[in-house]
Amino acid sequence: MSFSDSECSQGAEYKTLRLVSRDRLLYEMLQDAKAGGTRSSWKVLIMDKVTVKVMSHSCKMADITDQDVSLVEELFKRREPMPSMDVIYFMQPARENLVMFLSDMSGREPLYRKAYIYFSTPVPKDLVSHIKSDSSVMPRIGALREMNLEYFPIDTQAFTTDQENALRELFGAENTSRADACLNLMATRLATVFASLKEFPFVRYKASKGGDGDNGNGRELIPKKLAEAVWKNITTYRSSIPKFPTAETCELLIVDRSIDQIAPIIHEWTYDAMCHDLLDLEGNKYVHEIPSKSGGEPEKKEVLLEDNDALWVELRHAHIAEASERLSEKMTNFVAKNKAAQLQQRDGSELSTRDIQKMVQALPQYNEQMEKLSIHVAIAGKLNTLIRDLDLRDLGQLEQDLVFGDAGTKEVITYLRSNQDGSTENKLRLLMIYCGVSPEKFEGDKADKLMQLAKLSEADMQSVKNMKLIEATDSRKTSGGTFSLKFDSAKKKNAERKDRAGDEEEGWALSRFYPKLEELIEQLGKGDLPKDEYQCVNTASDSSSGGSKIPPTKPSQSTTAPHSMRSRRTAQWAKSRTSDDGYSSDSVLKTANTDYKKMGQRIFVFIIGGATRSELRVCHKLTTKLRREVVLGTTSLDDPPQYITKLKLLSEKGLPMDNNNIFF
Repeated sequence: MSFSDSECSQGAEYKTLRLVSRDRLLYEMLQDAKAGGTRSSWKVLIMDKVTVKVMSHSCKMADITDQDVSLVEELFKRREPMPSMDVIYFMQPARENLVMFLSDMSGREPLYRKAYIYFSTPVPKDLVSHIKSDSSVMPRIGALREMNLEYFPIDTQAFTTDQENALRELFGAENTSRADACLNLMATRLATVFASLKEFPFVRYKASKGGDGDNGNGRELIPKKLAEAVWKNITTYRSSIPKFPTAETCELLIVDRSIDQIAPIIHEWTYDAMCHDLLDLEGNKYVHEIPSKSGGEPEKKEVLLEDNDALWVELRHAHIAEASERLSEKMTNFVAKNKAAQLQQRDGSELSTRDIQKMVQALPQYNEQMEKLSIHVAIAGKLNTLIRDLDLRDLGQLEQDLVFGDAGTKEVITYLRSNQDGSTENKLRLLMIYCGVSPEKFEGDKADKLMQLAKLSEADMQSVKNMKLIEATDSRKTSGGTFSLKFDSAKKKNAERKDRAGDEEEGWALSRFYPKLEELIEQLGKGDLPKDEYQCVNTASDSSSGGSKIPPTKPSQSTTAPHSMRSRRTAQWAKSRTSDDGYSSDSVLKTANTDYKKMGQRIFVFIIGGATRSELRVCHKLTTKLRREVVLGTTSLDDPPQYITKLKLLSEKGLPMDNNNIFF
């Protein structure tokens, strides 16, 4: 029996975070110890509610069954005895989980022959002692290991800690015990990312403007508290995980939602963001309706907008206008190049036997490719219809003009007066942006007048008022005692941010906006982050490099800087306009290896309180620009409607505790 983090055995190819997670689960856990012949051919996999989600974010059921898993069951559901089969337990180190495991494997007639136990996070010593104290169970344990893998990949370059309530628990009504539990869970899960990748980071955090002493505001100290907790967890890996680096190999920047309160609200005009903002999606699942040839009810087909869809990967970060253009071009080119399409379009002339044979041979591939392309053409068409029907172009222009100081009170009032019957959500989002740019316009009874003009309810306006709860205390007080966001209201025309020269997307309308995270990552990549505003935990540690700044690493420069002990590959932002149709494989992950090149040290950015799709997009963009893989971590990935709902709940009390977040 071993009690350590498993070793990576998959060679030196470069891998994304999601692929590393998948390989560890499949090969280090499900396939581990197989060489010794101690396991039966088929086995049972048992997981708890959290580890089921961990597994589903990285592996498909076919991946699991390929590792000779015949049955997947939930820990707390009634299960039939299978004494001739081995069992793998993948679970959190929670006391109730251990009790259930011991009841399965103790006594004269255990449910399974031999148990291989893998914990998602470090196991407390008292729980290990509890297992060892049962003399009937110990001989039946084939492995007892810490996988240190409890995060949830949502993209090749992004993950969450799956804490949907984090914004409310940390920034809402005061509840110290709940906030501490939230941060502890966050730190544990975030640290396992570095355990999986075998990366040892410089840990930086957004410092409190009021200072880090006891007189600092509690909310302002959240990034610091998380940074210190993550650092504490990671430093233990140096002694518990074989070959874990002893010197820093990457950078981690921890911030919270206060860095940019406009990014979660403003309309983002990329294909990905528009799909999640305007369409009725369930996660990444879209229900596509196919018209019936007989005139009956349309056929409904579920479509997953995810990495395995090459066309989705190519277009997701493109402006909706560009995505529509490229889809139209692809459809034209596809028909022009495809034999089956050409033969089907012939003008009634008789087909030869050879022509029919060619068409039949081409039809399966033709149908598959045409279906994929047609689905995205239909989605883009639906988005463009919604943009037109909701008059989003004018609203989007006003939103961006407000942010960049080209519009103000007059334009907001004009819009609200001319859109009295418009979407309540869109008017609310406009006022939230206006509040972020000109908070002084919401002092006293001014907010009530704007609410009446927009025909919004008190509950709706609570989202606007609660924006102050996320901001720092010292920067939101005014002489009148009301709040003011940290944005500099003395700027000309109240511009909330400046135009960025040279951006690739400038050729498209409504692509002017950028999240502030983009500037922070660029500063971090260049080593230009202000040290007083973004402090480093390592400087006060026993780090061998003393917390010194990592210089930008260029591919053309040789370097002896420490590197990750687990190999990685860099991720692709978007294919060029000259790329092919991208249908050469059903799986992007299987073919992308050849497209990736070595880059500099990874940059990790973690946002407490939720991240946006625009922030995910810039991580992909800056990976290409900086030649360093940028990985986004967050408590949740929020679309505007979700974020607004969370803001409304900040001022409410009585948040129920999430049982999945209780360890022991």
